Amino acid sequence: MGRLHSHRHGKSHSTRPITPSTPTWVKQSPAEIEELIVKYAKEGLAPSRIGIKLRDQYAIPVTRHIVKKSITEILEQKGVKTEMPEDLNNLVNKALGLQKHLKENKSDKRNVRSLELLEAKVHRLSSYYKKIGKIPKTWKYKAVIAQLE
Repeated sequence: MGRLHSHRHGKSHSTRPITPSTPTWVKQSPAEIEELIVKYAKEGLAPSRIGIKLRDQYAIPVTRHIVKKSITEILEQKGVKTEMPEDLNNLVNKALGLQKHLKENKSDKRNVRSLELLEAKVHRLSSYYKKIGKIPKTWKYKAVIAQLE
């Protein structure tokens, strides 16, 4: 599968464990894993960071195989939910950083184009999340590209 805004194929990725069964070396019960997830979410970690922490510190490869739910599903059930999904939040923060860079470096034409592509991704993802009800229908990303030119 090709990348969205490039001509490359992009086959580089990490591989998941082959078997969807619970590994034998995991000592924690599903309830203990859920408590760890909620604890780290209350400390302010994003779901992807929680998964990395569980993998590195507790040797839990994929929580879905053990708990039978994803990290975001566990957080929604426990009432620890963010107002914006993590991937959309990361894209918005990246766009804000790029806008700040372009205010200081006005002649950087390459990054003007990359900001346009990034904002297209934000609009596409936000319309999807509005459709499935993850963010409010009134949420709008305000582009600052007109102010830069």
